[in-house]
Amino acid sequence: MRFMVIVKANKDSEAGVMPTKELLTDMGKFNEELVKAGVMLAGEDSTRARRRACKFSGGKTSVIDGPFAETKELVAGYWMWQVKSKEEAIEWLKRAPFEDTEVEIRQVFEAEDFGDEFTPELREQEERLRAEMEAKQK
Repeated sequence: MRFMVIVKANKDSEAGVMPTKELLTDMGKFNEELVKAGVMLAGEDSTRARRRACKFSGGKTSVIDGPFAETKELVAGYWMWQVKSKEEAIEWLKRAPFEDTEVEIRQVFEAEDFGDEFTPELREQEERLRAEMEAKQK
């Protein structure tokens, strides 16, 4: 099972307050454990650059410029994990060196989760696109 682990922004991250050397060291150790265990597939921190959001409604798209009032709606970073269960993801997350941070765990759908609606043709397209993305990253 794959899970996206979303680290929510807070006042400090939005104000550009950089993490301490201690937190960076601890996070580096934690990420190393995730990689060595085969759990971490990807992960990034965001930047506090000017934000824009797109809203889709009624066939129209509008662009909303930030900053946004509620930091709890913003993402400060994420991981993509491969684990056996949600419980395993939670156990890993309990080991993360966070303080005063909100984190959200969301299961990522796999092809088999879509049932018969995900036809062989759609599966083939999905596999081809994934292969193309991987090739472009190399």
